[in-house]
Amino acid sequence: MAIPPRVQYGALPWRMRDGTLEILLLTSRGTGRWIIPKGWPHDNFSSAHSAAQEAYEEAGIRGPITSEPIGSYRYQKVRDEGATVDCVVYVHAMEVAQHLDDWPEKDQRQQKWFPRNAAAEAVSEPELRDLILAFQPLQSYS
Repeated sequence: MAIPPRVQYGALPWRMRDGTLEILLLTSRGTGRWIIPKGWPHDNFSSAHSAAQEAYEEAGIRGPITSEPIGSYRYQKVRDEGATVDCVVYVHAMEVAQHLDDWPEKDQRQQKWFPRNAAAEAVSEPELRDLILAFQPLQSYS
């Protein structure tokens, strides 16, 4: 019997800069690959609130976030002990309105703004790449 994937919630942080859609990516703590902020559900939080909390903890960002996910992707999470877990990440778009000077994981990750196509090329997961390329910043926010 197959084990169902574990659910995570993520934020796709974006901004418009000189007419160009840019996506904020950060490095994972383990492998250093480019990712979006994401994590396990928080008790008593909606999926959007969980995604916003991860964006704050991992990237120090705040802003309006879509109330419903804009899509999802799957990936293999490598646990600290080396085992892998199949995860599905439901992604909410976040228009970055504030970048804080300090946040919980500031010293654990690098971050960089990428034009949309470069962001899509930088991530490893094909479904996340497709989600970035298809993203339209005209969503409804909570």
